[in-house]
Amino acid sequence: MPSPSALPVVLVAGMHAEARRATVERLLLSVPGSIALHHDPSWSDDGRVRRSLRDAVGPVSHDDIARVNGCACCAVREDVVPALGRLAEARAHTLAVVELWDAVEPQAMAETIAARAGGTLRLANVVTAVDPALVLPCLANSDDLLDAGLGLTASDQRTVADTWARQAEYPQVLALAPGGDADAEDRALLRQLHPLAVQLPNDSAELARAAFADFDVDAAADAQHPSCARLPQDCDKAGVATRVWRRRRPFHPERLYTALEDLTCAAIRSRGRFWLADRPDTLLSWEAAGGALRVSRVGSWLASLPDAAWETASPARRAAASLDWHPEHGDRCQHLVFTSPGLDGESLEELLDSCLLTDTEYAAGRDAWHRLRGPFDGLLDPVG
Repeated sequence: MPSPSALPVVLVAGMHAEARRATVERLLLSVPGSIALHHDPSWSDDGRVRRSLRDAVGPVSHDDIARVNGCACCAVREDVVPALGRLAEARAHTLAVVELWDAVEPQAMAETIAARAGGTLRLANVVTAVDPALVLPCLANSDDLLDAGLGLTASDQRTVADTWARQAEYPQVLALAPGGDADAEDRALLRQLHPLAVQLPNDSAELARAAFADFDVDAAADAQHPSCARLPQDCDKAGVATRVWRRRRPFHPERLYTALEDLTCAAIRSRGRFWLADRPDTLLSWEAAGGALRVSRVGSWLASLPDAAWETASPARRAAASLDWHPEHGDRCQHLVFTSPGLDGESLEELLDSCLLTDTEYAAGRDAWHRLRGPFDGLLDPVG
């Protein structure tokens, strides 16, 4: 447990570099005795990462650290807690601001700091800096991070769109860049992507107060995990719509697979959890942004596990399962959310419904379901 004198740490993430830097500068100017720590893997061609410290006056120091197994993010994770620990031991600062680099996702860094911090550091909050005018261009950008010059390793397979989406959907606070370039559609899209986030102008006094909150990494992880994610609700405003689609019946694997491209392109952002008839015990996640889809296995449905698993699940997971519980299927369900400007919700629902088992297929039972062709095998099962 952190001590009452532990150094508060606030993470500032975001791919919108100008907005992120402005947010950090505002915190340094607003909080006397604050200092900012930043790791930059882009400055050098020889694999090093530059660690720099600055305060409200200007640069304090900089050092170079080597990548870990060619991974810049691994080097940052290994270095950030010792660097913060040295700041805490000096007892010269009231707040440590960790400015994350463009493609770093805040969840992994928040969990690293919370797990390793000990009693001298306290993760106070996580903020993502956003330029509202750049929300749509980022979500529509299907380029690989490597092609955009933002990859953290030589094998980084993330895209600009899905990385930015996770940066925006994880934190409690979004710090918004001021300016007149964003329109009502831009702001509606941002609000519908993460309706629970507190949105603050990055030049506001409230931002400094938010930096001294108390961030719960376990609750934040639950809010993102497909089994119990706090997904957006139905909404339609300023030309942007969010449509929630929930059903009990399983997907026919072949029909869903055939419809994947159309479903992925139907909305600029979609996510949630789903189940397939041929693998009814597997909890599957759906995450799409910018026309690229990732489906993955994220464990088992609670209904498929021994009763003891209920006690070991998180309270958020048990609550979500209870709300979704069905006498026959337990917590198995389809829960997908689509957000986009110009969303055709009716056509989307018709397409999704057409991918479910028909009455005849459903009545045939699980033995027949298991014999259905499994085109998802190549996506979900490891090779070799």
